[in-house]
Amino acid sequence: MARIKNIELPQNKHICIGLTAIHGIGRPLAKTICKDAKVDAEKKVKDLTDDEVTALRKEVDKYTVEGDLRREVQMAIKEKMEINSYQGTRHKKGLPVRGQRTSRNARTRKGKGKVVANKKKATK
Repeated sequence: MARIKNIELPQNKHICIGLTAIHGIGRPLAKTICKDAKVDAEKKVKDLTDDEVTALRKEVDKYTVEGDLRREVQMAIKEKMEINSYQGTRHKKGLPVRGQRTSRNARTRKGKGKVVANKKKATK
């Protein structure tokens, strides 16, 4: 049972894929961590020894991940909102922040579509 940064890694995946369950670690960083910890990236998580898990923990501790990273991102967003930057105003309104179109799609940021009632046509 491999537990790193209070995240339970998926047992039946390769270690380089399993590390991506930790917020802030993607595939390239996971491969770098495996290489630096001298752990075979193709090894399954369930087959790791205690020494390998310890080595991976030490390597992951060198990077800003999980709670610290989430906190950092939230503080950056809050700061943008406080100084009333363009991105900050977009965050406040719940609209796409980085230049995406809003006339089409953007449902993830804008929320569920609001139905506009149709006016009935007057009968002759």
